[in-house]
Amino acid sequence: MNPALLAAEDLSMFGRDPWWLVALKAVFCFAFLMVTVLISIVMERKVVGWMQRRVGPNRHGPWGMLQSLADGVKLMLKEDVVVKRADKVIYVLAPILAAIPAFMAVAVIPFGPAGNEISIFGTRTTMQLTDLPVAMLYILAIGSLGVYGFVLGGWSSGSTYPLLGGIRSAAQVISYEIAMGVAFASVFLYAGSMSTSAIVDAQGDRWFAVLLPVSFLVYMVTMVGESSRAPFDMPESEGDLVGGFNTEYSSIKFAMFMLAEYVHMVTVSMIAVTLFLGGWRAPYPISAFWEGANHGWWPMLWFVGKVVAFIFFFVWLRGTLPRVRYDQLMRLGWKVLIPVAVTWLMLVATVRALRNENVAFQSIVLYVAGAVLAVLLLSFVIDMFRERRAEGEAEAEEAAKTGEFDPMAGGFPVPPLPGQTLPPVPRRRPRGERELLQSSVSGAPDTGSDGKETDRV
Repeated sequence: MNPALLAAEDLSMFGRDPWWLVALKAVFCFAFLMVTVLISIVMERKVVGWMQRRVGPNRHGPWGMLQSLADGVKLMLKEDVVVKRADKVIYVLAPILAAIPAFMAVAVIPFGPAGNEISIFGTRTTMQLTDLPVAMLYILAIGSLGVYGFVLGGWSSGSTYPLLGGIRSAAQVISYEIAMGVAFASVFLYAGSMSTSAIVDAQGDRWFAVLLPVSFLVYMVTMVGESSRAPFDMPESEGDLVGGFNTEYSSIKFAMFMLAEYVHMVTVSMIAVTLFLGGWRAPYPISAFWEGANHGWWPMLWFVGKVVAFIFFFVWLRGTLPRVRYDQLMRLGWKVLIPVAVTWLMLVATVRALRNENVAFQSIVLYVAGAVLAVLLLSFVIDMFRERRAEGEAEAEEAAKTGEFDPMAGGFPVPPLPGQTLPPVPRRRPRGERELLQSSVSGAPDTGSDGKETDRV
């Protein structure tokens, strides 16, 4: 891609719709998320049932397709229990605070081209509610607000395990949002904009999942951690926290927590499609021979198909991988994802700077290859010294194992280390051997056996 041809950030077509069209678009975004959540719940239960070779939901509606609707009605009609020790105001506001930010992020997601491609009741408009020059920063800010609902829900319950679940949720979001933001920065550098519509336009020739594969993989991991989905569902780990931050919730408030989780899953899938998979653009085989694939209402079909594919990816992970330990979760975020994302960002920034200076592509490849070789050489030297030190420690340990072990060497008895054995404990000789030894030393005759025979006589 020519560095001079960055994404055109022309947002003049937004903000001109009449009020009724803005309200209609907002209702559509809300309905789209709700319907997608209902489909996701049924899809998750059926796909996991198919993977585990068991019968999924099959009671409500044809082929059990209305199971999620029946679950929602059941939660609505259940008794709403309020914990006696709870902080009533925050206890009620926490589920609302968790659900609202999950819905707000979809406002800047493009479902189609930024031009006036479609007509709604005779009015030409864009297939997007609105857009901002810093739309991705808006998404990051809104997404980080949702964790307050989980933290306050766990704290206001007045119980220990919900509080631990809320603290885990806060730590997990902080850890994985850093790597997610760094992965986004690589996209901003390549697209030249933070506007979602401009980022999609910048992927006209090639998707960023191909140009920025490391950023795409890092985001794939962080979006699972951000949405607290398996195998990273530590804030609600029933194995050690009973149910996590939502343990003391029931009825509609519990349903809102679950709604926030599934809406968040759909939202991060939409962000992944927008940033890395070309957004509303048709896949390559279709766009190559069909010129009208990216015009009219067709872009919405490609966009929804990609989002459904990501939701299937979430379900696939849930039915395949076991839940990780909490220390493994934090180690992956701080020691793997963040260093990899920062290193990749530095590499992308270097390449973009060289391209802006009109450096030839062959020279950039040589520079990058030289930097990679230098890093590999440095890591090889470090590993070599590390192996030598490990070998020295192993030899010292082996010498300690093979040497004599004195439990009283330090002045007080200590137990042996693994591989060391205690010296044999001196045992008292049998009485017959002691008498023979005494007689041989003193020169007295051995009369033990004669005495015994005389006694028998």
